Amino acid sequence: MRTQVCIIGGGPSGLLLSQLLDRAGIASVVLERQSRDRVLSRIRAGVLEYGSVGLLERAGVAERAHAEGLPHTGTYLAVQNEGFRIDFDALIGKRVMVYGQTEVTRDLYDARDRAGGTVIHGVAGTALHDLDTTAPFVTYTLDGTGHRIDCDFVAGCDGFHGPSRQAIPKDVLTEYERVYPFGWLGVLSETPPVSHELIYANHPRGFALASMRNANLSRYYIQAPVDDPLDKWTDAAFWDELRRRLPLDAADTLITGPSIEKSIAPLRSYVADPMRWGRLFLVGDAAHIVPPTGAKGLNLALSDVHYLHAGLVAHYADGSDAGLDAYSATALRRVWNAIRFSWWFTTTMHRFPGQTPFDQAIQDAELRHLQGSSTAQANLAENYVGLPY
Repeated sequence: MRTQVCIIGGGPSGLLLSQLLDRAGIASVVLERQSRDRVLSRIRAGVLEYGSVGLLERAGVAERAHAEGLPHTGTYLAVQNEGFRIDFDALIGKRVMVYGQTEVTRDLYDARDRAGGTVIHGVAGTALHDLDTTAPFVTYTLDGTGHRIDCDFVAGCDGFHGPSRQAIPKDVLTEYERVYPFGWLGVLSETPPVSHELIYANHPRGFALASMRNANLSRYYIQAPVDDPLDKWTDAAFWDELRRRLPLDAADTLITGPSIEKSIAPLRSYVADPMRWGRLFLVGDAAHIVPPTGAKGLNLALSDVHYLHAGLVAHYADGSDAGLDAYSATALRRVWNAIRFSWWFTTTMHRFPGQTPFDQAIQDAELRHLQGSSTAQANLAENYVGLPY
């Protein structure tokens, strides 16, 4: 098989890149290890930056997001069970949208189906070859039969554990990482959200987050040891602990119910540099991981797609490789800004092992400063709704 761009990974970044390339007349093939049902069963973040919504609009896949998504003009922060609001609209005139990653992926699959796009599921043994030449190719196995795709470029949208980043020589790649000493215990419940906007809560017992997927589906998190057994956390134990950490008015009105999904996710900050080697371009989690505090993971992947798509369009339309040559440096500038913001938000809102009363008092003072300073709030709002591309 021959195509212009071989995309490894059928999550939202790979599908969005394929969709945008198709609208520019550039051929692509998407390879995905899992089945479509498995991809669509993943529970992921649901906060879209204003720039991400604009990118979905450009791809022609934002209609359902605008119809069913929840625009948020602010968010709440809490310290010691008392909350205050950051007003995005008043501070910077921009907002975010709550619309689940699963729904974004579903919309992109539907768009690729309508366009007759090629998305191949169930591939195994994917390997990248001759990336440092002008004739790269990708091999894989499907139903026991070997296949080869010749292409001009390879986009590695295959996540942290995929083969794309591993294809870059070790002496070329520099990796930066910080692993946080706790996880997020998350519960999904068919209950009305406790607040119409997200609540991020700092408490001496640990962090908590109240979020939502829609008007009748809530997503809640509490900080917990990453190696805690899930059976330790009965629904009753989870709800009791969440109440302790939320602002008092939210705790009093929290509606609980049976969990329909429960998991503990580790937190880390990770960056791979460079994000390009030869004809290979890394996108999203293949190149960077952020803690979920601030919901930057999906949004960073989509901004990578923006830069790579622009570079590929210029290459095929104008014969200019300036955008492709600058891809890694350009994308990494935005990545490091998000890494910094997510690190700051995580360290400000969480309880760390060995944390002293002084450390907690510093966190309290940081949040009280935010509460009283419109300048500090504007800085948070600017980063939260998304820096410009």
